[in-house]
Amino acid sequence: MTDSQEVKAHPKPALINYVAAIFAATGSFLFGYDSGIIGSVISANYDQFHLYFDHPSDAILGAIVSVFAGGAFFGALVAGQTADRIGRKRTIQLGAATAVIGCTIQTAAINAGMLIAGRFIAGLAIGVLSMIVPMYQAEISPPHARGLLSGWTQMMISWGFFAANWIGYGTQFLTTTSQFRIPLAIQIVPAVLLLLGMFVLPYSPRWLAKQGRTEEARQTLIRLHGGHQQAKMEAVEAEIESMVAQIDWERDNLKSSYCDLVNTRPNLHRTVCGCLVQAMCQWTGVNVNNYFGPTIYNALGYSGHETLMINGISGAWGVLCVFTFITFIVDRIGRRKPLIYGSIALAICMAWQTGTSAPFYTDPNYHNQGTGIAGIAAVFAFSWAFSWSFGPVSWIYQSEIFPMNIRALGTSTATACNWLNNVIIAQITPYAFSSLGYKYFIVYAVTSCTNGVLCYLLFPETKNKTLEEIALLFGDTNNIAVLAPQGASQGPSEATDVKDLDIAEHIELRSNQHNTLHSAV
Repeated sequence: MTDSQEVKAHPKPALINYVAAIFAATGSFLFGYDSGIIGSVISANYDQFHLYFDHPSDAILGAIVSVFAGGAFFGALVAGQTADRIGRKRTIQLGAATAVIGCTIQTAAINAGMLIAGRFIAGLAIGVLSMIVPMYQAEISPPHARGLLSGWTQMMISWGFFAANWIGYGTQFLTTTSQFRIPLAIQIVPAVLLLLGMFVLPYSPRWLAKQGRTEEARQTLIRLHGGHQQAKMEAVEAEIESMVAQIDWERDNLKSSYCDLVNTRPNLHRTVCGCLVQAMCQWTGVNVNNYFGPTIYNALGYSGHETLMINGISGAWGVLCVFTFITFIVDRIGRRKPLIYGSIALAICMAWQTGTSAPFYTDPNYHNQGTGIAGIAAVFAFSWAFSWSFGPVSWIYQSEIFPMNIRALGTSTATACNWLNNVIIAQITPYAFSSLGYKYFIVYAVTSCTNGVLCYLLFPETKNKTLEEIALLFGDTNNIAVLAPQGASQGPSEATDVKDLDIAEHIELRSNQHNTLHSAV
């Protein structure tokens, strides 16, 4: 059966799938907004900020920016523990409540130390949310729409940057401390909405099943399938039986510890893939363009309000690109091809940025509008390539490759890897621009090429597979839920025959069973 035929055999996602996935992604909006707004607030155009905080040094400004990512690193690790103990839903609320506290402290800051403390607490919150939101989305999504629904993580990150860019542009014209307090205070609104709104959204059915709350898991699945009137009960029962069988087996035979992330070859493979996809996301150079966009635009001959205006337009472009990719592309062509071909496109864009920036760096008196426009075009092309590859796919992929017993720990480790590399790049980039100038872009052209090679060698395709089926792609031979045919009472000989199938046959068997169940009604 072809992928297109397989997708058609499944019903469309229910409205609750969209509502839960998109609303939970409010946490990702906070990620984008909080990351983006600080660049405007500390810029030279925000004279009230610099006046109020007594013209903070570059070291203080660097701490204000980088402590956020440091907090996020620890927040991601914390979420790895709370996701299993209190659940995905409550962990999202924990992140939202922490964000309210951190953003309130930032808004009310009376000195740089208080602002840095608020940034660290907000970073903890964003670390929690950046880890838990895509995992929650993956666990409530049908296989054929998981890319779309999990892709809303990157979509809302882009919306957050978009809002930050334009709010930052608008509030720069204020002449009191509200110039920086208003954009910082706006963060509190989505955090409160997320905290309260999650009370009415469903728990992850897989987490409920793991807690032994099987009937609640069944009722949640019915809700996620469109309610009693729309749900195909055969499909719901098959899914809950598959889920419970696998969780029961894992509970009896496996542990959930950080050592389990590397104690078998399949687990080591998926842990390497999860950490690599997040590290490679940072080493595309995306945050060089995001955080240091005004520096790049200044180098291309633009200045003042023009730089913030270009940032705002770039944010709108990013939203459009991500929406197109997650809606029409990712669940059709998968994860692997966008990562491989996207790496090539990103390398080309970085080489392009190198060429257009070189004249401005080598000759301070150089002015050429055409070259400057070409440089801006390179940045926009990079945004397109990133939005069609690592931007959404990194969050989707890390959330779907780990089995239930280590999903929280694996996803948190991968997310922490993202933030660790974020901190490294944020720290070295100012010095790299000072010492290397335009040649710094060459580093990311090279790393993007390396990314493509690693993706080709290591990353299996996961599109249209259930979270249980994906285990087979990494070489697991203990996935009871997948190896056992649905609706059959198996004896030892039948189970042995199924286990003797190769990986492709396992997946085809499982896909045919799902398609038969979904198309029977």
